[in-house]
Amino acid sequence: MVLPIVHFNSPILREKGTKIAAFDTALAKLAADMIDTMHEAHGIGLAAQQIGQAIQLCVVDLRETEADFDWEYDGAHPPIDLFMPLTIVNPVLKIVPEPTDSYEEGCLSFPEIRGDVVRPDEITVKFQDAAGVPLDPSFAEQKNILLRCQGVFYACSKGAEARRFNRLLIDAGLIKGL
Repeated sequence: MVLPIVHFNSPILREKGTKIAAFDTALAKLAADMIDTMHEAHGIGLAAQQIGQAIQLCVVDLRETEADFDWEYDGAHPPIDLFMPLTIVNPVLKIVPEPTDSYEEGCLSFPEIRGDVVRPDEITVKFQDAAGVPLDPSFAEQKNILLRCQGVFYACSKGAEARRFNRLLIDAGLIKGL
């Protein structure tokens, strides 16, 4: 089911996402609906705040993008079709501060507004999937999946982390040239 996307000036976009504790069918359905919504809007990422819920959940799908990016998923480099679309729950990021790069970015909550955003080029993300467990059993004690990403994949994942901590790109002054 396609959900309505919240637009600029809605207070929910400024709410800090709460950590998800219940991994149930309602969460799985919400994640699936978010993926449908993201695809319908021709986006590559969507955070829960953008559909009106202040929780630490986002979805990402980079299979159709032409942007250059790289990834390492649980220590391997599987074909992207094996894990996209990706549901990210309770993300924790570790940023590699250098080098930085600039990417033209947009946001489904700010239709038709795009700008160049300067960010570090690489992050490592620990997260849970919609079922609350990692796909790799060796991470069971951590209850996290490990993802290292660069390029537009980083930018998309970083947007999810920004929603977790109640930050919008325009507030941080990161968008240049608007």
